[in-house]
Amino acid sequence: MSENTAMNFNDSPEELAYREHVCQWLQENTDEYRDIDFQSMTEHEELPYSRRWQAAKAAAGFAAIPLASELGGGGGTAMQSIIFSQEEAKYNLPFYGYFSIGLGMAMPTMATFANETFKKQLLPKLLSGEHIWCQLFSEPSAGSDLGNVRTRAIKDSDDWVVNGQKVWTTQGHLSDYGIIVTRSDPSVPKHKGLTFFFLDMKSAGVDVRPIKQINGESEFNEVYLTDVRIPDSQRLGNEGDGWKVALTTLMFERQAGSEHSLGLLEEGDVMDFLSSITLDGKPALDDSYVRGKLADWYVKMRGLRYILYRRLTAHSSGSVPGAEAAMGKLVEAQATLDMTRFCMDLLDLNGIAITGSAFKALPKQVKTYLKSPGIRIAGGTDEILRNTIAERVLGLPQEIRTDKHVPFSDVKG
Repeated sequence: MSENTAMNFNDSPEELAYREHVCQWLQENTDEYRDIDFQSMTEHEELPYSRRWQAAKAAAGFAAIPLASELGGGGGTAMQSIIFSQEEAKYNLPFYGYFSIGLGMAMPTMATFANETFKKQLLPKLLSGEHIWCQLFSEPSAGSDLGNVRTRAIKDSDDWVVNGQKVWTTQGHLSDYGIIVTRSDPSVPKHKGLTFFFLDMKSAGVDVRPIKQINGESEFNEVYLTDVRIPDSQRLGNEGDGWKVALTTLMFERQAGSEHSLGLLEEGDVMDFLSSITLDGKPALDDSYVRGKLADWYVKMRGLRYILYRRLTAHSSGSVPGAEAAMGKLVEAQATLDMTRFCMDLLDLNGIAITGSAFKALPKQVKTYLKSPGIRIAGGTDEILRNTIAERVLGLPQEIRTDKHVPFSDVKG
């Protein structure tokens, strides 16, 4: 780059026109949600609003902007998708998370690996919010290391019979469909004997059990699978290629996670909170230590946003999100914990007053703080992400894995 060349992060004329189009559409379609207190609603009270908003976006081509229009998407670009997310975040709208697994993970995986019949049959209902999807990856012995999956899939004519247990399944209790990775061949090394499917969560033998969390919610679940039959037509990728498909899914997950979570500071949540409290009788924002913290967080968030822009550029050219997505997830998860923990400290004893119905009245930062340790685990722990970055981004030698070439049936554990 020459001395006279400057990087320009402003919208191009085409992007600016698209942003104006998005702004106009949002202004015309968000009035009914403006004065609704979604924070105080239960899951079942809010879900109908979320479905209606998701359906409105799908009808207008905003539910999955980069997805091909013939599959129900907007037929646009990844940059247009981030523009819509930026503008949407400025409005008071129902919870997005019911559909985040479906849109961020199941949808791109299905679009990449499913046959055309299933794409046309299922993707429109996923995009419109009619169907909710979950991800069946983690197990009691396969959390940080997905290669340890023990849920067994055995071929039986044109079906696969699946038995096992999954855990930490987000929105599993609400889901219509799920994507699942299974152990189909224990006689080969662990990463080579996996096969990937999607399944109907209402299938016989699927038992979903919600897990009560520290923040009072139950979005995570245990899922027990007993002689569940999955047609071979619902296999995604080749038999034994489940690890490859799962890695693609996880990269989309980390991409989507950093795209949708950057707003904790930039969309004003923390700023609004700090503007509303006092320290020693003075506005918290007048305190030099608070201002220093804000400056540190702002620099970190801007750095993440520019990394995101680099990934979007690659994504716009047709590239699948790579290992670089791990960097955004790693830094964002820790920053979320740091910011919300600081807000908790400023609340003093009020930050731990969580009893009964009073929980609903607590600031968003407190709820996010209680959830933030899970954010550092979901989609790959900090330690796993650091290994991914070291090996696949920096090109450092791989960590020694003594079970890498051992048949999974011979692995003890």
